[in-house]
Amino acid sequence: GANRLVLVILRGGLDGLGAAPATGDADFAAARGPLAHYGAPPLQVDATFALHPSLVELHAMVGQREAAIVHAVGLPYRERSHFDAQQVLESGGTRPYELTTGWLGRALAVSGSKGQALNTTVPLVLRGRADVDTWAPSVLPDPSADLVARLERMYAGDPALATALERARQLRADTPMAMQDAAPATMAGNGPRPRAFVTLSRRAAEFLVQANGPQAAVLEIGGWDTHANQANPNGPLAAGLRQFDLGLAALRDGLVAGGAWNRTVVVVVSEFGREVAVNGTLGTDHGTGGVAFVLGGAVQGGRVVADWPGLAKGQRHEGRDLRITTDLRAVLKGVLGDHLRVARHSLDAEVFPGSQQMKPLQLVRG
Repeated sequence: GANRLVLVILRGGLDGLGAAPATGDADFAAARGPLAHYGAPPLQVDATFALHPSLVELHAMVGQREAAIVHAVGLPYRERSHFDAQQVLESGGTRPYELTTGWLGRALAVSGSKGQALNTTVPLVLRGRADVDTWAPSVLPDPSADLVARLERMYAGDPALATALERARQLRADTPMAMQDAAPATMAGNGPRPRAFVTLSRRAAEFLVQANGPQAAVLEIGGWDTHANQANPNGPLAAGLRQFDLGLAALRDGLVAGGAWNRTVVVVVSEFGREVAVNGTLGTDHGTGGVAFVLGGAVQGGRVVADWPGLAKGQRHEGRDLRITTDLRAVLKGVLGDHLRVARHSLDAEVFPGSQQMKPLQLVRG
């Protein structure tokens, strides 16, 4: 019966103005140029904001008041390195490499809860003192009974290895055959590609609805570094958003079926946004401000949360980027405090050190 949290990391720097265009901003069309035109009309949310036409399921969740859009959001980090920005995003710090564990790992350790990474390794965001498992699809053949028996004998004198082996066996036993046969090639690169997201989302829901399942799960999707061909309505951004949207729907449906949707919050983040203007290859270069999505049955949705800075060149960060007006840590502090019941003093001192003056953003139903 405990509340559940799902973190989805979009690695590569999602174009927030592409995924959630500010169509009502008077400067939007001129600022974006060819990027302001889609293959179909954007899905209107309110007088100012819309969603990319590929995000049909997410738009429906907004209409059902189960999803909120947080715009002009970002990190204290203002440079444009993927590696440094992702480190800050996952560590919860203010500068790259000042913290070596992850904010979610620290939050779960405070509450004594378990986490699940839908990946081959534990991402930084979950590292710390928390109890964390990993799962990823594979087409490797099952180990023989003889090999497993030998491993058991070998690990018998080592409690850590013996426990890990037993947990791996239990995860395998609980995994449906369709999941076991999924191709691992989709897991390559900087995070799983969007086409793997539906499979991972279904499996995440299966873990989360178990009575003794994890309280938090982390999924990753790569492929958002759209330096070229972004304006193509059938290009990589539109295709990636379609798979992302289908994955969100699969996650929701699995949680609904398992009775956990109403006590779940899903937070979708990226390490930074993109530049406002199109580049010479009809794409966008690395920027700063972007968008986050917060959805789930426990979310106070149906709205866009934004202190909108505007898109005129003089209103942009360094004349280039959507300016950040909401710190992403305020979003995360609100969800962890209101939903996972992490105490405010722990959020300020352990989970996001040095954030005492930052007020949590309230996005969860009371």
